[in-house]
Amino acid sequence: MRCYACLLLLLGACAAAKAEAVEILRWDRLPLPVPLVVGEERVVIVGHALRVGLPDSLDEQLRVQSANGAVYLLAKAPIETTELELQDLRTGELILLDVTARAPRPREAPPEPIRIIDDVVQDASDSALAGRGTPGANQPAEPQASLATPLAVALTRYAAQSLYAPLRTLEPLPGVSEIPVPSDLPLHTLLPTFPVRALALAAWRLSGEWVTAVKLTNTSSLWISLDPRLLQGDFVAATFQHPDLGPAGRSTDTTVVYLITRGSGITKSLLPHASRFDATLDLPKPATSAASGQAKNGSP
Repeated sequence: MRCYACLLLLLGACAAAKAEAVEILRWDRLPLPVPLVVGEERVVIVGHALRVGLPDSLDEQLRVQSANGAVYLLAKAPIETTELELQDLRTGELILLDVTARAPRPREAPPEPIRIIDDVVQDASDSALAGRGTPGANQPAEPQASLATPLAVALTRYAAQSLYAPLRTLEPLPGVSEIPVPSDLPLHTLLPTFPVRALALAAWRLSGEWVTAVKLTNTSSLWISLDPRLLQGDFVAATFQHPDLGPAGRSTDTTVVYLITRGSGITKSLLPHASRFDATLDLPKPATSAASGQAKNGSP
């Protein structure tokens, strides 16, 4: 009986160890192989906030979900080797995965989770966070002190690449973080005299400066020349993706402006609603027709 009980404990321990097994992969600038089984979800753990770059060819074949530093992959059909991109939102660094998927085999165990160890991303993140502590002999006081370009320029470049460039070409910017953008921003005050519709796309922050990307769309049939000096608001700098806007309906009718603010996001840098400053509210009311007739007849 005692031997039987010991055998059960041993089998239970082995089963528990197998259930908790995690495959460790080290990112060293070479794509990491991630084999999948159709219909079986596999977890890839990185431990940082991530953004996933999914090729269009996998839209119908692979379900991808990202949460709390982990990526959940579920193949719906066999997949030939295809590259998947994971971007660390703190540093901009990329991790490349070679994803494949095959049909399941009889009595096959579910695939074990994968944990990726990334020394390069961790070192860059630690260097950025170290700048927030007490400066040492070889340690900058602020993350932006190590930048070779002004902070506003670096943020603008990072925002433009994040929106338009492939993830592979995105230059890392240690310490940068993406910031949620309110949906009720009074962006019509940016260019109040122009027939332009504005929509906030995204925002990023590094140290004490923010960059907000705002899409501008021409609603008229005229060409509009864009000049940063015409923007209304408290901005440190502003850069247009294109110098002008084409007539509505053309491919040139839309562009993006990158607005740099200091000390807070764009919310506090926008002008209040224009109706609060309507000068006509304080003008004398026009005389009524009856009053005008009495004035003409000399009546008091």
